[in-house]
Amino acid sequence: MLSTIALDTQVLRPGLCTGCGACQGLCPYWGSVDGRTVCFFDCERTDGRCQRFCPRMPTDLDALRKQFFPEESILPEIGPFRGLYLTRAADASIRANAQHGGSMTALVELALKEGFIDAAALTRSQGGLNPEGVLAVTAEEVRACSGSSFQVPPTLAVLNQALKEDKYHSIGVVGTPCKTLAVYKMKANPLPENDNHAGNIGMVFGLFCGWGLDWDGLNALAAKHAGPVSHVDIPPSKYHSLELREKDGKTVSVNLDEVTPLVRSGCRYCADMTAEFADLSIGGARSAGGWDVDKGWNQIIVRSEKGRQLLDLAREKGVLEFQEPMEGGLEKLKKASLGKKRTAVNHLRELTGDPDNLGYLNPSRELFQNL
Repeated sequence: MLSTIALDTQVLRPGLCTGCGACQGLCPYWGSVDGRTVCFFDCERTDGRCQRFCPRMPTDLDALRKQFFPEESILPEIGPFRGLYLTRAADASIRANAQHGGSMTALVELALKEGFIDAAALTRSQGGLNPEGVLAVTAEEVRACSGSSFQVPPTLAVLNQALKEDKYHSIGVVGTPCKTLAVYKMKANPLPENDNHAGNIGMVFGLFCGWGLDWDGLNALAAKHAGPVSHVDIPPSKYHSLELREKDGKTVSVNLDEVTPLVRSGCRYCADMTAEFADLSIGGARSAGGWDVDKGWNQIIVRSEKGRQLLDLAREKGVLEFQEPMEGGLEKLKKASLGKKRTAVNHLRELTGDPDNLGYLNPSRELFQNL
């Protein structure tokens, strides 16, 4: 049986917590301070939603995938797969404020307009810093969440609160891989005696993610190297840098050696680069055009029929522009994703001190046994 003690000993103390917020917004016991998950009181419940939903509590990932996706669609490196596309928002004003091509903003806005969802749990940041979870119900509110942050706010606390209120019945969720996994655990773990209304989750939009950064550390780094920041980005690995775009348009590059010590502990153990639990997963493009071209485009993995329908509608209505994916692009994506899985498995073995013990991945060990 589970309790807050299990979350503390199995997730918080070993440094596995991702700060996703899946344990928050449910009761007064759990909260967040500057991206750090805090348990304010011990709970005597032997089972609860906080433990069931946490993406770092043991999860049978294979069973969860097969519950929601056709088995024949699943690729071992990147999960459910129905196609890879290069896109960008057709609206130049969306692209101007986007992290890359603005495809996520355009798709969430379209999903709201066309009734795929009636609200969206999103992350809103201030130039890539000090983000917060918000519930958006208008196109203007969606656009206010354009851009990304490498700090991790507990966005799922906002989702939990919205589900508890039972006001919206088709909520979209945008999140990193840890967050989208938690959302699918919500969908798979109804508690009849204390319903979390997970049936009100309408669509899940995943974000490709390498890692998140310490909240205070990134703020200090930005203050050290730049003035007021309007945008934070990390180019492909060959550039070995983090980019801080100041509000006057000047871009400052910070050597990645100064950044990597700020990577959150929990990110070291994440085996998912492409948000495998989602209807659509979106990241920065990789093409033959190089970084100067790619930073204006996205790559999208379609994972579900609902995701396919929304992307087709975006093409039909001219909401997104499309270009042909780079030859070999899927293989490069699979290779990068596999590399993250190997790194996570190695770190988990170091953590447990046992090559046969993969920690929270143990229920799914067969998926990683050859890494």
